[in-house]
Amino acid sequence: MKKFIKILLVVILIVTLFFSGKYIIDSNSKSPIVFTTEKPFRTSIEEKTVATGKVIPEDEVEIKPQVSGIIEKIYVEEGAVVKTDDLIAKVKVVPNEQSLNSARGRVKNAEISLSNAKQDFDRNKALFDKGVIATQDFQNVQLRYDQAKQEVQNARNDLQIIRQGSTGGAQAITNIRASVSGTVLEIPVEKGDQVIQSNNFNDGTTIATIADLNKMIFEGKVDEAEVNKLKIDMPLKVSLGAIRDKEFDAKLKFIAPKGSEEQGAVQFKIEGEVFLDKSYFIRAGYSANASIVLDTKDDVLVIKEALLQFDRETEDPYVEVKTGEQEFERRDIEIGLSDGINVEILSGVTESDEIKVWSKTEPMKKEGEENQN
Repeated sequence: MKKFIKILLVVILIVTLFFSGKYIIDSNSKSPIVFTTEKPFRTSIEEKTVATGKVIPEDEVEIKPQVSGIIEKIYVEEGAVVKTDDLIAKVKVVPNEQSLNSARGRVKNAEISLSNAKQDFDRNKALFDKGVIATQDFQNVQLRYDQAKQEVQNARNDLQIIRQGSTGGAQAITNIRASVSGTVLEIPVEKGDQVIQSNNFNDGTTIATIADLNKMIFEGKVDEAEVNKLKIDMPLKVSLGAIRDKEFDAKLKFIAPKGSEEQGAVQFKIEGEVFLDKSYFIRAGYSANASIVLDTKDDVLVIKEALLQFDRETEDPYVEVKTGEQEFERRDIEIGLSDGINVEILSGVTESDEIKVWSKTEPMKKEGEENQN
């Protein structure tokens, strides 16, 4: 029995040593990772930035009433094309009681002044007819009388405007007409809504917004780090979220002199004139991106940005250049423009250098074979 146990232990030991040795041999026989290389090459490179924003009409006009009242009827719909003086809506005038009372008081005061001026005129006319007073004195009296009559007329007209909205209308209705030609973008009121007149102390109620959709601009924002690279009349490429595979040419025409802070970053507003394609209908408010070329260089030495490495302490860029079979050395470089794919090399490597693709990993074997790590 003891002899059998000894033999069994020896067999187990031999099997264990066999598989351990096989594991060590297999581990040591794994092939090392083979790094590939790429060479620098020459090409043109552009440094770009992208501004996000929207396209809006160059000019939007808000149509507001000159009298307060209630919307009686609206004659156009949103999207309608109108011309100058086209009827937009009618407003039933609801006069302000305070203004109405003041106008009535002004009429009464003017009538009192007229009555007094008439008495003075009648008295002086009788004296003038008898040759008692001079012609100039009578003319002065007549002038004051005529002015008093005109003041009464003006006061009555003002009262009628406040009460009826105009001096000639029989009903208290006023017409709201388009002041410009264009497309009706919005009608924020409905029949029966009360509106307030536009004056020095109140913007008034907007009845309709009209704009020319044939003149559109891009409105967006750029970061403070790039705003100094922008110049008026720089070309833009505007792409719209609603229209795929189409870019519109544009030209930068405004850069805000003051920025605004948004989420910890200072942004500057920009505007660009968009050159429209008549085969596309552009609606106001489309989201858009504007690509701006900040700098361009032709025939420069570049490498792919994926080949770059950065020092952990200094953050300076460097690459690993091939010196022998799977042997590489660090080479500090100076970089210039970047387009997000390629980066310009100012110094550090030449066209003949072979640069390690440092992120290369060993591929997995086919199914059924052991992975090599």
